[in-house]
Amino acid sequence: MTIFAISSIPLILVLGNSMLIPILPKMKSVLHISQLKVSMVISAFSIAAAISIPILGYLSDRFSRKAVIIPALILYGSGGLLAGVAAAWFSNAYVWIMVGRIMQGIGAAGTAPIAMALTGDLFKGGEQSKVLGLVEASNGIGKVISPLIGALFALLFWYAAFFAFPIFCFLSVLLTIFFIKEKKTKKEPPSFGTYVKGLASVFKTEGRWLFAAYLTGAICLFTLFGILFYISDILEKRYQIDGVLKGGILAIPLLFMTTTSYFTGAKIGKRMKRMKSLIILGLLLMTVSFASLIFFQKLVPFFTVLAVSSIGTGLVLPCINSFISGSVPTDKRGFVTSLYGSVRFLGVAIGPPIFSKLMEWSRTGMFLTTAGLTFICALLCMFLIRVAKKESSKEKEEDTLFEKLQFT
Repeated sequence: MTIFAISSIPLILVLGNSMLIPILPKMKSVLHISQLKVSMVISAFSIAAAISIPILGYLSDRFSRKAVIIPALILYGSGGLLAGVAAAWFSNAYVWIMVGRIMQGIGAAGTAPIAMALTGDLFKGGEQSKVLGLVEASNGIGKVISPLIGALFALLFWYAAFFAFPIFCFLSVLLTIFFIKEKKTKKEPPSFGTYVKGLASVFKTEGRWLFAAYLTGAICLFTLFGILFYISDILEKRYQIDGVLKGGILAIPLLFMTTTSYFTGAKIGKRMKRMKSLIILGLLLMTVSFASLIFFQKLVPFFTVLAVSSIGTGLVLPCINSFISGSVPTDKRGFVTSLYGSVRFLGVAIGPPIFSKLMEWSRTGMFLTTAGLTFICALLCMFLIRVAKKESSKEKEEDTLFEKLQFT
């Protein structure tokens, strides 16, 4: 139940944007707003989250994970309730919907990244990697089902999805309160100055590999959402596929990624060499897949090749999660994992607009550029992440991830 409770937290985060995508056209027509304004409903959430994540990460280190997660979920649900009430009864609905979305973004900052740090606190070794794989899989499942959930709620009335947020958040709050038990510490939390100095030392000694890990996580999410944006466009324009069927087709690559994430997290354990190998293998699979897509136009062959990149993403993300959550001291983990979450958010936010420009430029250029980015990440991970020594059976049982790694 603890694992289930932790996994519910990133699921809530993913619903924030994806569940609203099906209702955006209806919102535009009902509220009589421009395309730019309707896109800001998504952007305001992501920007607020990206800015707030490092702050809430510090607070989770300063106090406790649950002390941040529970108020964050309450704020998240309250923002959805405000947006729903505004859409139903307020005359100037758009302004209040935006206020609600900013509240949700701030609340979202205290969900998945803090849950990742919490996993690092509560679980060790192979169990930690397995739970992190489940957390990533939960994130992926949310991406798969959220457009379908949003479309189903819209059958009631177009703004019904806003009222769903407080319900989901309430359930997650209950799970967090009753099933997540944090380890008590008698240590006094460090002062802000001491905390900053400690962070500086972490980034000074481990900055190179953290840079590679952050960039890789951001690029994985950037390419994932960019490609989904491209697929959404061609399904509607070239194949005239829309609605629930379109959502189901978009779920195919996400399903491959989610399944791979689950099995990767279950199998990697504490094996550092295997983690590094899987990261590089996953990035190379993504590179080959994206580079090969220039030769495929028909839908079935295109999705077959694209599935290879989704499998690659599913190999990379759980391993990166394990490195980041298990390789820094507990009192700094909240900030480091939160900064990683912020970078991932930025990757999601910039994916669709950059891919829209690449699509206007050249289809071939778009896929080759994407392949180039994943290949660069593979090289960075190859040279900046080094396993210090051979793993013995005793080390596999006792050492933390931090003790098992030596970074350049």
